Amino acid sequence: MSAADQYDYDLPSDLISQEPLPDRSAARLLHVRRAAGSLAHHHVRDLADLLRPGDLLVVNDTRVVPARLIGRRVATGGRWEGLYLRTTPEGPWQILAHTRGRPVIGESIALVDGDNQEALRLQLVGRGAGGTWLAQPDRAGSAEDLLATVGRVPLPGYIRGGEARADDTADYQTVFARLAGSAAAPTAGLHFTSALLESLAARGVERAGVTLHVGIDTFRPITVERLDDHPMHTEWCHCPEETVAAVLATQQRGGRVVAVGTTAARTLETAAAGGAIQPWCGPTSLFIRPGHRFGAVDCLLTNFHMPRTTLLVLVSTFAGRELVARAYSEAIRQRYRLLSYGDCMLLE
Repeated sequence: MSAADQYDYDLPSDLISQEPLPDRSAARLLHVRRAAGSLAHHHVRDLADLLRPGDLLVVNDTRVVPARLIGRRVATGGRWEGLYLRTTPEGPWQILAHTRGRPVIGESIALVDGDNQEALRLQLVGRGAGGTWLAQPDRAGSAEDLLATVGRVPLPGYIRGGEARADDTADYQTVFARLAGSAAAPTAGLHFTSALLESLAARGVERAGVTLHVGIDTFRPITVERLDDHPMHTEWCHCPEETVAAVLATQQRGGRVVAVGTTAARTLETAAAGGAIQPWCGPTSLFIRPGHRFGAVDCLLTNFHMPRTTLLVLVSTFAGRELVARAYSEAIRQRYRLLSYGDCMLLE
């Protein structure tokens, strides 16, 4: 059993990055060697020198949807805010919502576009798990098409209070984003540029993809005293056959599997949960915490995370709590930029 307060630290608010660097690969990179317990300062653009020919980079190719919703309750005129999470198999959207008063099943929400004009109505048709709502749009069409009209970039609240700018549409998306479905970006992937990917390929570093659609629960803090008591959230992920084949080939030639972000790591470890990595498609509720034996991931590229989150627990499980705590202290001392738009670590 592990105490959640072991994964707490003082987060300096002035180090929370509010926007990315103009050159994504110019972000700082703290190189953490687990075996030696050493720390070294680099930049993301140095990855081609830090990784080896024959290594495999595994990225999360999910695409962030404009999931933040703004509108008003038709019955009262009161302001309403929501976050699209997914479309249920039955058809309604599953959403989080915030408003004054107590909405009731059956009432309608008028969603507004960027010009503050009504563009879509949702009818609340039921309650979902975890305090969510089920809402039915009044127009036919895919969620992606409808959200393109009424949705906004779902920035976390620690970035400008969640208020997105026009540049965030591109900034909060990875260069390898392909499949729409995330309510938040897989932030380790935000550091990559096409030029960096080309330099890695020239170095002999191969690349494969997995998909994990990031849910908002990813960032929720752990509020229980024991990690074993934390109700782990579920996210949909896919590790395809070609990625499994690439991982196996990498292992056979003595290369390393480098997970880009905790989401890629969680997907790979879900696929390897049976002891040998196999294709996987479906929900995962895997909570990587002390006691977990990594079956697929050899190296991890990851941003700096909020205190008391399952993301920080995952990273600490991979590299050791004391080493990760020392790395965070060094990053703060050196004034690294933290969280989603911030700098990163390479743990090997």
